[in-house]
Amino acid sequence: MRQAMIFAAGLGTRLKPLTDTMPKALVPVGGQPLLYHVVMRLKEAGFERIVVNVHHFADQIIDYLKVNENFGLDIRISDERDQLLETGGGIKKAMPLFDPNSPILIHNVDILSNLDLRRLPMDAPLLVVSQRQTKRYLLFDDDMRLQGWTNIETGELKGPVADSHLSPLKKLAFSGIHVFHPSLTPLLCEWQDRFPIMDFYLKACATHLIKGYEATDLRLLDVGKLDTLDQAEKFITNI
Repeated sequence: MRQAMIFAAGLGTRLKPLTDTMPKALVPVGGQPLLYHVVMRLKEAGFERIVVNVHHFADQIIDYLKVNENFGLDIRISDERDQLLETGGGIKKAMPLFDPNSPILIHNVDILSNLDLRRLPMDAPLLVVSQRQTKRYLLFDDDMRLQGWTNIETGELKGPVADSHLSPLKKLAFSGIHVFHPSLTPLLCEWQDRFPIMDFYLKACATHLIKGYEATDLRLLDVGKLDTLDQAEKFITNI
């Protein structure tokens, strides 16, 4: 089974004042909500089951999916209205809603890209990355195995690289798209209810193979701020 999770529970504070009255997932781009664009990309790529986590204006998202009859898909809701669980906690809470033997494509609701989701490898834990400029990078060795994380502004390091003397590593930016593989599921029980998924990956990569995937000619837009909405309108017409 091809299954996915859309992170839609965030408060969307960078999109205020729009998110004072609606969830980030329903902010319109090109006449349709962000959630619509992500769901359609997943449907076109053959994903059958999608879990959407909700918190901020949760009822609006639930009603939107109901009115649209879940777009003909098996869409399930992971309800975080009691507590916003961050990305790692969100996955942990949603696990009972998935087929436990199949990998899960995780996709932020505010990420638009030209990534061909049909060709994305799903046979191991995988982080989609790019060479875009940022202050925070994931670090990979020559085999594209995750070795750590760094903030180039502060010099902070996390992960195995912080305790080793590895050769120079490749710095790549995380895209907000990744594959959570069943091989990692047993490790979730070691974590509390609320935690960031990247902290999980940076600990797990010391003992488990977690790869980076740098797509050819990847174009990606994080629709996280008001000034990116105009860019997003143009972006979706050229995907």
